[in-house]
Amino acid sequence: MPETDLPLAGLPSAGHPEQPALPAPVAAAELRRPADLSGLAFDTTDDLEPLEGLVGQRRALDALEVATRLERTGFNLFVVGSNERIAREAVISTLKSAARERAKPVDWIYVNNFKEPHKPIAIALPAGRAPAFQGAMRTLVEDLKAALPAVFQSEEYQAQRAAIDEAYQQKQAELFSNLQKKATAQNIALLRTPMGFALVPAREGKVVPPDEFNALPQEEREAIQKVVKQLEEELERIVRQIPRWEKDRRDEIKRLNGDTTQATVDPQINEVLADYSDLPQIVDYMEAVRADLVDNVAIFILKDEEASSESEPMMPGSAYDRYRVNLFVSQAEHDGAAPVIEELHPTLSNLTGRVEHIASQGVLVTNFGLIKAGALHRANGGFLVLDARALLSEAFSWTALKRALRRGTIVIEDINRLIGLTSTISLEPAPIPLDLKVILFGDRLIHFLLAMLDPELEEHFKIVADFEDDMERSADSEALLVRLFATILRREKLRTMERDAAALLIEQAARMAENARKLSLSADQLRDILAEADHYAGLGGRTAITRADLQKALDQRIDRASRIRERLQEQILREVALIDTDGACVGQINGLSVLQLAGQSFGRPSRITCSVRPGAGKVVDIEREVELGGPLHSKGVMILSGFLAGRFALDAPMSLQASLVFEQSYAGVEGDSASSAELYALLSAIAGVPLRQDLAVTGSVNQHGEVQAIGGVNDKIEGFFDVCAARGLTGRQGVLIPKSNVQHLMLRQDVVEACAAGGFAVYPVASIDQGLALLTGLPAGGRGADGAYPEGSVYRLVEDRLRAFAEIRRSLARQDSLSSPNDKNGES
Repeated sequence: MPETDLPLAGLPSAGHPEQPALPAPVAAAELRRPADLSGLAFDTTDDLEPLEGLVGQRRALDALEVATRLERTGFNLFVVGSNERIAREAVISTLKSAARERAKPVDWIYVNNFKEPHKPIAIALPAGRAPAFQGAMRTLVEDLKAALPAVFQSEEYQAQRAAIDEAYQQKQAELFSNLQKKATAQNIALLRTPMGFALVPAREGKVVPPDEFNALPQEEREAIQKVVKQLEEELERIVRQIPRWEKDRRDEIKRLNGDTTQATVDPQINEVLADYSDLPQIVDYMEAVRADLVDNVAIFILKDEEASSESEPMMPGSAYDRYRVNLFVSQAEHDGAAPVIEELHPTLSNLTGRVEHIASQGVLVTNFGLIKAGALHRANGGFLVLDARALLSEAFSWTALKRALRRGTIVIEDINRLIGLTSTISLEPAPIPLDLKVILFGDRLIHFLLAMLDPELEEHFKIVADFEDDMERSADSEALLVRLFATILRREKLRTMERDAAALLIEQAARMAENARKLSLSADQLRDILAEADHYAGLGGRTAITRADLQKALDQRIDRASRIRERLQEQILREVALIDTDGACVGQINGLSVLQLAGQSFGRPSRITCSVRPGAGKVVDIEREVELGGPLHSKGVMILSGFLAGRFALDAPMSLQASLVFEQSYAGVEGDSASSAELYALLSAIAGVPLRQDLAVTGSVNQHGEVQAIGGVNDKIEGFFDVCAARGLTGRQGVLIPKSNVQHLMLRQDVVEACAAGGFAVYPVASIDQGLALLTGLPAGGRGADGAYPEGSVYRLVEDRLRAFAEIRRSLARQDSLSSPNDKNGES
């Protein structure tokens, strides 16, 4: 016979308010709500139409629609929700659809800046034309590599070049010949030596030796020296003109080379320009190429190693690379739609681009061809999808993204420059205009923290798409979810599922939502369950997933994560962990908690004890004192003091010292779901009334004694049930839960069957008064017209004990006062 059927002793019949009726156990029909598929005609999911779009996400889809259509600065999208994968798939699918309606963005190229090579030029071309231009420039260079050497080796060019050289040599030879004749006429010889030219005396065409010259009369020597000096001055004038003549010769050759190059290059350049004359930037660039080709034609004439030395110093690659086109961003791969780019590793360089370097002659060097696009460049004109956690984990990335969005341009940023460690030759590529939508994915905690800590978030991400975790349960929503099952099965190429199995999975979706009136929308978990059930169906040689296959998948998921649960239960059954499931005890109760491991959760009973003595009105939370209790748990314990003060400290201060503790708990304790159990233990310890140990308790409490809803109610009930079932069900065991949690019940079938058979019970409790009556067999009591609690009630026992504590404190205070020296001297 259940304890609740016992009479309530000591309940007065007059002068006191009526006590709340004891709650009846929750009916078995309310412990697990079965699926209702009566309105859906099908034998297997193959008979159902697949579900297009998302289920139960109207609010998020509306936000997504606005974000993709509204072309205003700052209206980027932050997607939040726990079902990240389904949200990501849905968002990307929507973005790809919207991308087909957006104007196709332009291609981007980087080309050499011939005037300032460290500042490459960015040029935009209509979508699809950049690859063609890159190919045209490559063809131009290849053609010139063959044409220019041939022109400069032609007989016509060689003849013109020879004429210039011959004219120079003839002019030089003529002057030296005239000087030679003048010197010979005066018996002076003009000699060419390794050190230059020399004028020396001569006689009959032969040089006069120094000894013979020194033997000549002084007058004759002075006359010869005078003539030599005059001739040397004339020779000096001639020699001084040689560099000018050489410069004139080089200028003539340069003009010849320029005219020759111009005649060869112009047709080639004009051929390219014919296809791009509508693009002013390309026209300007090609004119710069034309001028540079004329100035640097030696690149095409000299050998490769000589040409490299003639090109820009410290620039890697071939000398012809100065005319390359760096195809930076091409829209060819997006099939006529705007790009939708997902960057999984948003480092600074992956986000804003980078300038790569290569080793050359012991240093790192670079050129415009080594500029690489980042995700912002590749997504420009379309959509960029980023994970908020990954973005915030990378140094400088979040700030760089905000900077780019604010100024509307993409600047390639070097992290070495940002932290002041630049030690290589680098470039300053021209920035590129930015026009895109950024979509950030993150859970709610990240979004809330970011909104709180960074006020700029709202400036750049004005729209939030908050995806629901569950939806309201009804016949219509259950039918939608079954169609979702069918969609998942077809998309993942799994076997079809029978009707009974679909009903079981509907019930599991409600269990996952921890609410019998809700259905979980976690498509990831549902897909995993279906995949495992499909595996067991295959092992059994079945063509469809049956209810047994699905139940096995659910059982196996629990079993794989049950090692710790089984060890904890084993400790209880072997009385290593002390948990009583029968009898009664003062100041001791079974509380319930939930542990989560490997994606699975399970309930665990814990013994809570309380001891009391006279004191200053303090309830000590031992868990908090040793820093094992979290703030929510500590808050729950402090509420107990408020309850006691409100119920019993009406005309005298609290004279109580109490201590509460989770016995054999060696880890942290958090949450307030045990506060009602702690209050029962506290009241039991004060009143000296034993509490039933065959009942376990969960639920939080407020200062008015109302029992409030908690989470994990199914796991908590099942955790205590498993211990009781292992020891043997007596018919008196059960769990007290908040009345408001009844709507959340989706218990295992074996628990439901045990309750239906009377072997176990779940009691819905609305107040501490109801719980005390169940746990003690005594009424809690209510103050009568005389302001007193009725005799025999728990609260009367509590109040009497507290008054006794107060009297003890007053007695001790009087004794202290009488023994005080000040009192003896009349100085009190």
